[in-house]
Parts: sequence; structure tokens; C-alpha cells
Amino acid sequence: MRKTQVTINLPALRDNLRKAQNAASSARVMAAIKANGYGHGLVRVARALSEADAFGVACLEEAIQLREAGIDKPITLLEGFFHLDELPEIIEHDLELVVHHSRQLSLLEQGGLHTPVKIWLKVDSGMHRLGFPPHTIEKQWTRLNNLGERVSFLGFMTHLANADDRGDQTTVKQLECFSQVVGKLPGERSIANSAAILGWPESHGDWVRPGIMLYGASPFTGSRGSDEGLQPVMTLRSELIAINRMKRGDAIGYGGTWNCPEEMNVGVVAIGYGDGYPRHAPSGTPVLVNGKRVPLIGRVSMDMITVDLRTLPDAAIGDPVVLWGDGLAVEEIADAAGTISYELLCGITPRVSVRELDGDE
Repeated sequence: MRKTQVTINLPALRDNLRKAQNAASSARVMAAIKANGYGHGLVRVARALSEADAFGVACLEEAIQLREAGIDKPITLLEGFFHLDELPEIIEHDLELVVHHSRQLSLLEQGGLHTPVKIWLKVDSGMHRLGFPPHTIEKQWTRLNNLGERVSFLGFMTHLANADDRGDQTTVKQLECFSQVVGKLPGERSIANSAAILGWPESHGDWVRPGIMLYGASPFTGSRGSDEGLQPVMTLRSELIAINRMKRGDAIGYGGTWNCPEEMNVGVVAIGYGDGYPRHAPSGTPVLVNGKRVPLIGRVSMDMITVDLRTLPDAAIGDPVVLWGDGLAVEEIADAAGTISYELLCGITPRVSVRELDGDE
């Protein structure tokens, strides 16, 4: 059997949640587990994060999967609802909605609701993606209030665009904007993502929404999860399936983009973009073989990569390989490939087997 595998360390996941809880001890935690738990398994993550106060997902399909698995905590649809015919299921499954656009309000006004829908109202405080313009917030709150018993209003939410840079004053401006527009209107406040939880304590409010930090990756530019006291949850592993003795000048892989500078051993690892390893990872990207760093060489192909084994003369077929996770920060691989850790974690494909670590394993 091909030994390409991800290991999911559930104690590490729970420890990262406690880091969020400790950093924002006055707030409740809505754990962001959208996108299949950032690639870690939606239901698996929800069950492991039983100490969270609520969960945030992107869409109804994710929420229903959680309810059908027996998850009974509050679940918020962070993008709200898309069509009127979703409302009966939203009510049936007792879900919370983020309302961010006047079209959604119009649908609620004409929806003929007989059971209250739980609503967060989203403010565009400066990210300019989702949310009502600040000068319209009181008007939109009044529209919701006019729905009477058809709506159960929870509070106000916004999202921070640049919190990953502790020196960027955009976050200060967004916090000021949010505070001004919600003013003394009733309801709870939810602002902070992972970066704001760790870097902007004034943003904590009533609810924080940790995402990437739960999975052990840093939310800050130029930082690693370990710098923030976080533990990697996902480790992507494989093994050496071939070792070839190559001559000086031999070209390696598709396109012959890397040439051997001397006679040397080249290892072949059973991992590729068909598994979720980034195709654009360049030569020099680190890989752990037997716990020691060696460089990727040549192009990543669908099912294999090649590595330079000159510093590991005793490497053998079957030796373990770590692509990211335990001992090798996912942020380092993302930086090398010109992407972000989120994309790598979310990109693992179904053919990669999954092993859970829990307890004292």
C-alpha cells in the first residue's frame, strides 16, 4: 500500500484551542472549521474541539453534515444564506446566520417565517468583501428589528483585513469604525480572527473566531506557529520509493530543470500534486528524510518528487519522509511555493489516507 498519509494530532488541536481561550479569556470562542476543518476533517475537528462554544462554517451543507454527526453546539453560517429555499433547513437545524447584504434582508422580509431565525449583522469596517457599509448599519438593524418575532438578533460581526501585520494601522482604523457604527445598539460583538486574538487584544469583544491558529500555523506574516506557541496538527508523510545513482550533468524530472552537479544519489518520494503537495514548490524546498533536511530537486509531478540525498549516504528505500508538520513548518513550505499555509492544509486530496493521533499515542 502506498504510504502517503496525513497524521492528525488531536491533542495538539485541543491545545491550540486552549491557547485561543487563554489569549481571549473574557470572550467565547466560535471555532472556524469551514473547508473540511481546514483540510483536517470537518466532523473530526468538531468532535475534538468539544470545549469550543460554537462553530463557524461557510455554508449550509457543512452545517448539516455536523448536525447529522450529532454536533449540537451553535453553528454559524459565516456567509449567511444564498437562496430563500434554504431557510426551512436553517431553521430545522437551528443554525445562526450572518446577514451581510440587503438582498438577504429583503428575502427575510418576504420569507413568511414562522420560527425565529438567529441573525448576526455584518459590518464592512474596511475589508470591503462582505458586510453593510458603516453609514447604513442603523438602518439595517432597524429593518431586522421590524421583523419582530421572525428574527432573534444576536449581534454585530466584522472581519479584519490586515490583522496579520502587527504594525499595520488598518486594524486600528477598522476597530474604530466598528465601534462607532454599532455604538450603543444592542447585541454581542464578534471581531477577532486568529491574528487579532493573538495580536490585538482590544478586538476580542464577546466572541472570537479562531481559524488557522487552531491548526498550528501562524496567522502572522513572517512567523511560524511555534513562534506563537502553537503545535502543528497535520503532518504530511510519505516514504522513499527509489534511490537512483545519477551521473554529473544528468537532468532530473520533467523539463530537465535541475542538473546533477556531480555523481550523486537522487531519492524518489511517493508524493505529488495529486496528493496536495504544491506543484510550484521550487528546487531547494526542504523535505525531511529520516528527520534530516534535504532539498527538493526538479519539478513536482502528480505522484512523485525527487530529492537530493548527497547529505544522507545511508538513506534507503522505505525510509520515512515528512513534507510538512512535525519538525517542518507548513509555513516554510508555503513560503517556498509562493502560497500560504491555509491553501496547503486545505488542499490534501482524498487519496491520501488519514491517521488520527489521540490520547497518549
